[in-house]
Amino acid sequence: MTKNEKFMDIALKSAEAALSSGEFPVGCVIADSEQVISSGTRTGSFGPGANEIAHAEITALKRLSETAGAGKISDLTLYSTLEPCLMCFGAAIISGIHRIVFAYEDVMGGGTACDCGVLPCIYRDREIFVTAGVRRQESLRLFKKFFENPQNDYLRGTLLCEHTLKQERPLKNE
Repeated sequence: MTKNEKFMDIALKSAEAALSSGEFPVGCVIADSEQVISSGTRTGSFGPGANEIAHAEITALKRLSETAGAGKISDLTLYSTLEPCLMCFGAAIISGIHRIVFAYEDVMGGGTACDCGVLPCIYRDREIFVTAGVRRQESLRLFKKFFENPQNDYLRGTLLCEHTLKQERPLKNE
């Protein structure tokens, strides 16, 4: 098992916990080469009036800033079960994170393909390394379960929902 798979497995457990609470299944961990330093799950997606700031990555970044002795932030990696949106991608860059690993692509709002070279200098002064698709099938399984549940209205009928539901259901062994 690779380091990326190890930490993504932890993010997936957080996403499963969010899903069990009726939330959108996004989990995020920020880790050094050996351990998780900070984590977060998506909140505020259940019920009327979704909170569009309570993303797993933002929660993990806030917790990271509160953690004493987090070490050199540029040595940390952010792992998320869903591709970070533009808000979360920007927040990670500004926070000093240089490596982002995600499981499932966000065809509707993913921000990691953003050309940082055309953005203000605060975003382009750092080289960002993005790795996509780590534990994608496991993450897809959670998003399909979320969107297939008729009680979940969050993002119902969006491009992300349609993209997810048309994906072939992964086999149990994948």
